[in-house]
Amino acid sequence: MIQTSPKVVTFEEFVDWLPENSGVRYELHNGNIIEMAQPVGEHEEVKGFLTIKLSVMIDKLDLPYLIPNQTIIKPDSQNSGYFPDVLVVNRANLVNEKLWKKKSILSDGLSIPLVIEVVSTNWRDDYHLKFAAYEEMGILEYWIIDYAALGGRNFIGNPKQPTISVCNLVDGEYQISKFRDKDQLISQIFPELNLTPNQIFQVLI
Repeated sequence: MIQTSPKVVTFEEFVDWLPENSGVRYELHNGNIIEMAQPVGEHEEVKGFLTIKLSVMIDKLDLPYLIPNQTIIKPDSQNSGYFPDVLVVNRANLVNEKLWKKKSILSDGLSIPLVIEVVSTNWRDDYHLKFAAYEEMGILEYWIIDYAALGGRNFIGNPKQPTISVCNLVDGEYQISKFRDKDQLISQIFPELNLTPNQIFQVLI
């Protein structure tokens, strides 16, 4: 993760600045343009596996959801913009998103039933920055996939171990459930999902 410029920019300036087809991913963190590190193969394997599993579930249950590839999440009260690893969008609420059709930008938590971040070396962003932003937006469910046990010990235990944290919104605050090894993941958005952390992490073996 590299800060590209000391100049603080607005979200609108960030969107206008974003280079097309550069092969580099950028986010805006509190007015600072951040160059995101190129994800490693394991990160992309986990991301791809989850995208397939959730897509199958959406199709099977005929849910009004889609999983876009390059959508920006814009928290209303922050000068920030995030590109999540996996984003499940509620198509029924897109009529309320003013910037969706032209810019693929979402700012209403009701448009996002589930967002997933796969932890990289910048793990503090997922456990602190994005956790607070997604909670404030009212996103119902947020998964933090820490397959390499990079997060702090207060998040994934001591000794550290691969952990999936499922955060569910209850009375405006995230309640966190942690899953490891053969634990059955419990998702309020996808209650029929039959997955364990071991099954997700097994794609890396």
